[in-house]
Amino acid sequence: MKTALITGATDGVGRVVARRLGAQGWRLLVHGRSQERGEALVREIEGAGGKATFLEADLASLAAVRRLADAVKQQTDRLELLINNAGIGTAGDRPGRQESADGHELRFAVNYLAGFLLTHLLLPLVKTAAPARIVNVSSAGQEAIDFGDVMLTRGYSGSRAYRQSKLAQILFTVDLAEELKGAGVIANCLHPSTYMNTTMVKQSGNSPLSSVETGADAILQLAVSPKLDGRSGLYFNVMNESRANPQAYDAKARASLRKLSLELTGIKSARR
Repeated sequence: MKTALITGATDGVGRVVARRLGAQGWRLLVHGRSQERGEALVREIEGAGGKATFLEADLASLAAVRRLADAVKQQTDRLELLINNAGIGTAGDRPGRQESADGHELRFAVNYLAGFLLTHLLLPLVKTAAPARIVNVSSAGQEAIDFGDVMLTRGYSGSRAYRQSKLAQILFTVDLAEELKGAGVIANCLHPSTYMNTTMVKQSGNSPLSSVETGADAILQLAVSPKLDGRSGLYFNVMNESRANPQAYDAKARASLRKLSLELTGIKSARR
């Protein structure tokens, strides 16, 4: 039985993806912050004949991300699929600039840095399971990273913070694809759909324009479709291959982000 870890699986599009993978016979490790919602999802998946385990963690803390990785390793020694889906939206620019438990700008920390650290900690399990896949759930909302003020201490807005964090995910994906060449692991990212009917969209004050089912279709294409076999480092706009913000294809920008991310997370690069 293949094993998948989905972060942010207890709500929104992550919940739909988890249910569908469970129905396809995957063993699921479902992450979220709410024990109640997590246990309810596990009961739903198992009630439909699937297999699931809930893992709780608040990704606003790098220590919690490390504990999550340890919990995953206690559950399995191989991971055929990692979907970095957890994230926070703009919240309509309220309540202003916030920081993570580690003192980093909150959206950069949760939407990007947590996934960066978790992915690196779990790469041995993913490589062991090759052929395997990594899917980073990003957004069409992207803004070039200001390396002079990554934490947005000046000119902060929730939308700017969100767009920067989502582009960081894409830079990471392109970088990761190069790092994993020849390892039997592909890494791709996507904008799943615009303004899905999720809690995040409602909190931002926007009206839903699409459904979580549409977003789940897009995520599952990158997760399981044979059309993606051997194809890596790509950005999809829903179901179609597309181009991200130009910064994603700037090797110097990716190197700057990688260096900063390794420093902030305290992990050592696999590269020499």
